[in-house]
Amino acid sequence: MAEDTVQDDGKKSFLDSFAEFSAKVGNQVHLRSLRDAFATVMPIYILAGIAVLINNVVFPLFLAGDALAAAQYWGNAITQGTLNVATVVLAGIAGYCLAKNKRFENAIACVVIGIAALCIMMPQTVNSAAASISDFTELTYKSTTDASADAYAVSRDEVESGLAIPEGYELSSVSSSSVSNVFSKTYTGANGLFGAIIIGLVATTVFIKLSQNERLRVNLGEGIPPAVSDSFNTMFPMLITLSIFGLVAALLHGIWSTDLMSLINTCIAAPLKGFVNAGPWFIILVYTLANLLFCLGIHQSTISGVLAEPILTILITENMAMFAAGEAIPADHYMNMQIINTFALIGGSGCTLMLLADTFLFSKNKASKDIAKLALLPGIFNINEPVIYGYPVVYNLPLMIPFVLVPDLFIGLTYALTCAGILAPCVVMVPWTTPVFISGFLAVGGGSAGVVAVIWQVIEFALGMAIYLPFMKVSERVQAKQAAEAEAIEAA
Repeated sequence: MAEDTVQDDGKKSFLDSFAEFSAKVGNQVHLRSLRDAFATVMPIYILAGIAVLINNVVFPLFLAGDALAAAQYWGNAITQGTLNVATVVLAGIAGYCLAKNKRFENAIACVVIGIAALCIMMPQTVNSAAASISDFTELTYKSTTDASADAYAVSRDEVESGLAIPEGYELSSVSSSSVSNVFSKTYTGANGLFGAIIIGLVATTVFIKLSQNERLRVNLGEGIPPAVSDSFNTMFPMLITLSIFGLVAALLHGIWSTDLMSLINTCIAAPLKGFVNAGPWFIILVYTLANLLFCLGIHQSTISGVLAEPILTILITENMAMFAAGEAIPADHYMNMQIINTFALIGGSGCTLMLLADTFLFSKNKASKDIAKLALLPGIFNINEPVIYGYPVVYNLPLMIPFVLVPDLFIGLTYALTCAGILAPCVVMVPWTTPVFISGFLAVGGGSAGVVAVIWQVIEFALGMAIYLPFMKVSERVQAKQAAEAEAIEAA
């Protein structure tokens, strides 16, 4: 008996230590700020996803030619104001969230610092291979039918004014291999999100540190409007911070002929994306730990929200941009945030909508059915706290097992089916509250691919119910036994 007590205490100590460590990771100020920043800008990504879906799936159903192009101007305008400036917006919001989490009094100044530092680190010279047509002064076209025909050169202004290129000609070159003193869109969209995260957080950290130095403050005395006083208090820290970033940009360009955004994309972004998509194992591990924490009463976003979701969100954002441009989705973008929300979190964390279905169909426990009635409507929209804390799943060992294992199984199977070409990759960021079946159809861009996605969700739902059912039965037996023991103790 004494041994059992020691063992129980040991288990409790391990769980408490694990929960405490996970909470510390999730509450690290920079990681928490990153999570908050993505949560803040999420609406513009969702709007971009809706615009991309309508432009590329809905409009072509009943429009063509000039009418289609005119209608798609709406979606292109939305994309330009969301996906194409996602990096700039995120850099400012990341700085703001970090300032708020550090309780810095002038958080709005950190928006300026984040955006300005990002722009400072942007390349000033654009290579022709990476630039858009608008970055150049002259374009050269060659004949596709007659190799001996003279090349056809036009200026950028002529192209923008609508000058028609003769039939049988294609773009062959630009007037120079690089153009200086330009601001390219290469890193303002989804390609620069990693840079926005790093630069926005680092610049804000430096700025806040400098702002805490009283010798850098400018005291204008009494009777000065707060906005004016705050701007002078942050003037020197802002000048020093941005000057430091300007010096780094100059050194990188002068010594190594590169820029920080390119280095971040090559040395950090590419390896991280490759690691996440090397297989489903890392994501499965993260969501195993996250859902286990949820079973202990700590929200799963404490782990998944800081370790996986920022990278996964960047990947689905890039998928939307590629889908909008009519490009194929590469295999290293198959794992993304939407594949998790759509196929592995049906009804919320742990896929508890399947548990509710089992409860309605097979449970004989009145209390469980009452909770299921209350939790059904939120569960349809993937909100399942009533199930987790009311059913409950928390500290309920029989239900903890499928709660952790079912999402892991669905992540692995969905990723495998996508790699096999059976499921189409997710290309639209659908709101996470979108009900099951609708979410699957929209996430892959609708059409026949959407029908296949819905069929897979139906299979998932049946499979999840089958897995949850025996554990639900065991849980009800345990609850019945505990109730009987409690009544016996009271009677004694």
